[in-house]
Amino acid sequence: MMVLSGCSSGTAGTDVEQDAKAPLELWTRTTPGGPGEQGTVRLAAAFEKATGYKVKVTAIFDDFETKMQQRAAQKDLPDIVMNDVTQLGTMQSQGLLREIDLSKLASAKDLTERGLASGKAIDGKQYSVPYSAQATALLIRKDWREKLGLQAPQSWADLTAMAKAFTEKDPDGNGKDDTYGLAAPLSTKRGYASWYFSNFLWAAGGDFVADAGGGKFKPAMSTPESTAAMQWFRDLGCKDKVIQPGAVTMDTPPTNETFEAGKTGMYVVGPYLLPRYDKSLGKDKYEVVPMPKGAKNADVLAEGGAIYLMAGSPNNAAQDAFAAFATSAEGQKVGMEGDTAYIVQLPVNKSVDISQVRPDPRWKTFAEIYQASGHYAPSLPNWTPVRQTTAETVNALVADCSLDLKAELQKLDTKLAEILAEQGVAAS
Repeated sequence: MMVLSGCSSGTAGTDVEQDAKAPLELWTRTTPGGPGEQGTVRLAAAFEKATGYKVKVTAIFDDFETKMQQRAAQKDLPDIVMNDVTQLGTMQSQGLLREIDLSKLASAKDLTERGLASGKAIDGKQYSVPYSAQATALLIRKDWREKLGLQAPQSWADLTAMAKAFTEKDPDGNGKDDTYGLAAPLSTKRGYASWYFSNFLWAAGGDFVADAGGGKFKPAMSTPESTAAMQWFRDLGCKDKVIQPGAVTMDTPPTNETFEAGKTGMYVVGPYLLPRYDKSLGKDKYEVVPMPKGAKNADVLAEGGAIYLMAGSPNNAAQDAFAAFATSAEGQKVGMEGDTAYIVQLPVNKSVDISQVRPDPRWKTFAEIYQASGHYAPSLPNWTPVRQTTAETVNALVADCSLDLKAELQKLDTKLAEILAEQGVAAS
C-alpha cells in the first residue's frame, strides 16, 4: 500500500495536476507482436479517431507484474492496464488503482451485471470494468460421439459414460488402445489444476473459499459438497482412468495438443481455441455444447479481461474516455474484429448481438453459457495463493490415488484459513 504514497496527497490519482492533452500509456498483458497486441493497437487507433486522445500501446507478457512494481516504485505507472480480471484484488490492495466513477462511463448502463460485479473489490467499490468475457463449454469429438451412437451428455453420469466409451471403444477406429475421454491440464504451474477443477467444483455446490459476508471469507474445500466434487473428479483419473496420461504434469499447451491430435475426446475450455481447432481438426470433427449440470447447477469458470485506471495519471478524463469507448458497442465490435487478432472473446455490452458480429452459432453458445452459468472467482486481495495452494492438493490427489482424500482436503482448508488471515479477510 506504500508504493504510491508519493503519487498524490489524497485519494490515489485525484490530486495529480491534470493535463487534458497528455497521451495515455497503455500496458496490455499479451505477447509482444502477437495477435493480442495487434487487436489492442486497432482498438487504440479507433479510440484516438473517435475522441482525439492519443494512446501508446505496450505489450508485455513475461514478468508483467515485476515490471509493474518497478514502475510503481518510480511513481510512474502507465495510465491504463488491460489485464486479467483476477488481478483486481492484488492491484487494488497495493494501491495501484483509482476508483472508477461509473457515472462517467456512458456505456456502464449496458454492461452485463456479471461483468460489472467482477470489477468490484471486497470493499464494494468499482476498480475495473470488463472489456471481454469468456466462459467454458464442453468440446466433444463429434465424429467419435456419432460413431459410438452417443448423445451429448446431460448429466455427470452421462459425461462419465462418454469418457469411458471414448477410452475403451476405439472411437478413432485405428485398432489401438490410445484414446482417452477427457483432456485435463492438472499441473500445479500457475494453479492450472484448481483453475480446471473449478468447472466441476462450483457445479457441485462446492467452493474454494465461501463468502461469509462483510468482505470476509472462510475455507470451503472440506465441505460435503466440495468433497463430493473432488471425489467424483478424482475417480475419473484414479478409478475410471479416462483422463490423458501425464495430465498432472501438463499445463494448457500440451493439453490443447491432446485434443487436436486425436488423443482425447472431450475438453472443458473457453472459446479462444475455436480458430486453432477449426484449422487443425476441421469444424466438422468437433462440437461445442454446454457443460452438463452437476449436483447443484451448471456453473462453469468465467474469466475475462479488465480495464484498470491506474493511480497517478495526469489525464483522468482520457482514462475515463478510454474505458467508456472500449466497453461501448462500437469499441466492443472493434475488439471482436478479425479471425485471430481479436481481444474481445464475448462482448460485455448487452447491446451487442454476438450473432451479428460472429454468425458462427458456436460463439452464441459460449455467450449463452456465460450469461446463464458463468462463475467468477471472488475478488480477494490476492487470489493467486488460493488458486496455487488448491492446485497443489488437487494435483496430489489425482497423482497419488492412495492419499486420504478427506484428510488432504482438511489440511488444505487449514492452509486456506492461514492465507485468508494473512490477507485480513478471514471470517472470525
